[in-house]
Amino acid sequence: MSYALSFLDKSPIHGPEPAAAALQRSLSLAKRAEDLGYRRFWVAEHHNSPSLASSSPEVLISFLLARTSRINIGSGGVMLQHYSAYKVAENFNLLAALAPGRVDLGVGKAPGGLPLSTRALQQAYDPERKPSFSEQLTELDGFLHHGDAGQSQDERPVAFPVPDQPPGRFVLGASAESATLAARLGWGFVYAAHIHGDASAIAEALAAYRNAGGTSALLALSVITAETNALAESIGGETRRFRVEVEGGQAVNVGSEDQAREYVRQSGKTQYQIEERSPRLIRGTPSSVHAELQQLHRTYGVAEFIIDCPLSDGAQRLKTIELLAAGRAAIAA
Repeated sequence: MSYALSFLDKSPIHGPEPAAAALQRSLSLAKRAEDLGYRRFWVAEHHNSPSLASSSPEVLISFLLARTSRINIGSGGVMLQHYSAYKVAENFNLLAALAPGRVDLGVGKAPGGLPLSTRALQQAYDPERKPSFSEQLTELDGFLHHGDAGQSQDERPVAFPVPDQPPGRFVLGASAESATLAARLGWGFVYAAHIHGDASAIAEALAAYRNAGGTSALLALSVITAETNALAESIGGETRRFRVEVEGGQAVNVGSEDQAREYVRQSGKTQYQIEERSPRLIRGTPSSVHAELQQLHRTYGVAEFIIDCPLSDGAQRLKTIELLAAGRAAIAA
C-alpha cells in the first residue's frame, strides 16, 4: 500500500445519548484504529454545538493518549484565532512530554462555531490588537522551537516543558494561502477536501505548498463505505457544505444552509454571500474506495489520507475504520 490512513473524529452525539457515550465511543474508535494500523487519530474542535462533544481537543487528546500506546493522537484542529499562541504551545509541549513522539498539533483558521460562541471565546480580547492568523501561527511556531531553553526569560518567555520530541505540526486549510504559510514555517499541510473538494482548488493548494518548499502534504476527505455499493449508496450522512462570507468578516464553512442563515443572523450583518461547496466524498465498497484513494495518490502525490466519516451512528463509524483496514489488507495480499 503506497499511502497511510488516518481518522478524524468529531465525537458526534447520536440521538438522545449523553455526551459521555459519544466520548467513550471516540476512545473505542481510537483503540480500534490503533489495532488496525492507522497512523493518526485526530479530534476536532466545535463550539456551542449540541450534537458534537469535542469542544476542547487538548483535553480529549490527553484522555486518548492515556488509553492507547502507539497511534499518533492529535487535533484536527485547534482553532488558533481564539487563543494565546503561548498557551497552545504550553498545552502541546506538555502533551508531547507525556507521550513522546505520539502528539500532533493541527491548527485551523476557522472559528469552529457561529458568531455567538466566537464572541464568548474572544470577549477578553481587544479586536484592534488581535493579530492575524499568519502572525499567530508564526508566534506559535516560535514557542515550539525552544532553541536554548535556558536563555533569559526576561527577553522571551519559554513554553515549558521542553519535550524530548516536539509535537508534529500541521496547518489545516483549503487555500493556496494557507498552504504557502505552512510551507514557509516548515509545517505539514492538510488540504480539507472534506469541506471543499474542487479538484482545481486541491491541485492549486498542493502545488503552492510544494513550490514554497513544503514536504508533508495530506488530504482529508469524507468516506462512506459498506459491503456493497448499493448499501453504501443507501446510507445517509451530512455531506453538504456551505461557505458564508459576511461584510467585514472572515469567510467560514458550515454544514447546512440553515447554519449558514443562522451565522448571518448572529453576525448582525446585512451584506453577505452564501454559496454551496462540494466536499470530496468517496462512497462505495472498500475496494472501490481504495481504488479512488490510489488514483488521488497518483494525481496529487499524497501519501496519507485523513478519513472523515460524515455519520453520527457509532456502529457505522466503526465499520468504516474496519472495512477500510480490511480492504487495504486485501489489496496488499
